[in-house]
Amino acid sequence: MKTLSVAAALAVVALASTPGTLLAQDEGKTEAAKLTSESQAALQKLTAGVPLAAELTKTADAILVFPSITKAGFGIGGQYGEGALLKKGAAVGYYKTTGASFGLQAGAQSYGYAMFFTSADAIDQLNKANGFEVGVGPSVVVVDEGMGKSTTTTTLKDDVYAFIFSQKGLMAGLGIQGNKIKRITPK
Repeated sequence: MKTLSVAAALAVVALASTPGTLLAQDEGKTEAAKLTSESQAALQKLTAGVPLAAELTKTADAILVFPSITKAGFGIGGQYGEGALLKKGAAVGYYKTTGASFGLQAGAQSYGYAMFFTSADAIDQLNKANGFEVGVGPSVVVVDEGMGKSTTTTTLKDDVYAFIFSQKGLMAGLGIQGNKIKRITPK
């Protein structure tokens, strides 16, 4: 059992330590173009189903979209995904998100998340930091499905709102607290 847990951890660490691994060339598209397209499509799908996300799209200074994050673990776990920072629908930067976890856990899943930055200061912190860590710096509110359908933008006062979407697989616990986000340069 310990060997399996170590093997799972090594696989996740290997995945997380190779920037660009999830960005493959697709029908002649560059990695950046593919990531931009996937991020725009994920945001469109999210806003079609969640009214608050649709409203925030109109007022957010920028939206960081991670269309697909892979999370796996058995005692020790990790996650990795890549995304695009969108301003007025156009990609202005590319980022990776990584995270490690320890404790009672088993399974694998994929999901996406979008972070709506509502202030220039929050975007500055993302760009200044050598690795923006969720839970450190600007306040990040994770919006659940109920809140996403019943809240209006007039009551929102925080710097960043995060929406988790497209969950597939089975793993106990899901959150973005402690995720580290770093800028990358895809090909």
